[in-house]
Amino acid sequence: MILYNDKIEKLIELALADGELTEKERQILFKKAETEGIDLDEFEIVLEARLFEKIKHKTQEPVAAPESDKFGDIKKCPACGAIAESFVTKCSDCGAEFRNIEVSGSIIRFFDKLDEIEATRSTGFYTQNTGNNIGLGTVLLWLFFWYILIFIKGIQLILATSKSAKWSTTDARKEEFVLNYPVPVSKENILEFLTISSSKINPVSYLTIFSEDTKYKNTWNKIWLKKIEQINSKASMSMKNDPKTYTEVLTIVENARNITKENTKKVFHVLGAGAALILVFIIWNAIAAT
Repeated sequence: MILYNDKIEKLIELALADGELTEKERQILFKKAETEGIDLDEFEIVLEARLFEKIKHKTQEPVAAPESDKFGDIKKCPACGAIAESFVTKCSDCGAEFRNIEVSGSIIRFFDKLDEIEATRSTGFYTQNTGNNIGLGTVLLWLFFWYILIFIKGIQLILATSKSAKWSTTDARKEEFVLNYPVPVSKENILEFLTISSSKINPVSYLTIFSEDTKYKNTWNKIWLKKIEQINSKASMSMKNDPKTYTEVLTIVENARNITKENTKKVFHVLGAGAALILVFIIWNAIAAT
């Protein structure tokens, strides 16, 4: 269906000819659409839909079936010829492992695409106020009303933890791409994808627990954990005949879960310590006043 003028339609057709859309091609298309007065949000939806249709059509192209004594166009074990169930990494009849070297290329493309999206970032992750505004008035306030200011600062600290890291358009695009990217089904690629994804989850330090940098990292930790849970879900189906390998998967998944849990615990540890300190100061001041 033609929605735009011939020039725009021709550019879209050329950009999607190979079934892929690079960041350079995307920028050129958006720039041209903007000069034509086209709504960019609508244009992005149309572009993504046409890319999806192109990929779908490409994957549905008929492939010659290998010679076999089995009936129908079905997935068969290359070792014994037995019918293989969908999404499994090991033959239930002879135990042969199914390998797919081509899929490893999809993992490489996944991280290449992430790098492409990151390269479009025009601003920093977030901005921090590093100015020093401590003056004589501030010193006097802390000298005479320290017990009130400690309570106020404690409340501000608690409220600050509820704020998510500042999120840019680039971060949103990366998040959507990570969560929507399909998980491979072969054993080697599941383990490779899982290992790389789990390495993206990082522990945080008590000293920087409330910094913008830590909140940003924690946000990405949660996103990568969601991806790891997706991989675990696929592995639970594809490795039902290979419990030993699935045990390795569960070990990696559990380690990632534990890191995110420990990061959350650290926040509550610091908040609890701060609340206890404030309570002690209030009680001590009340006793001193009487």
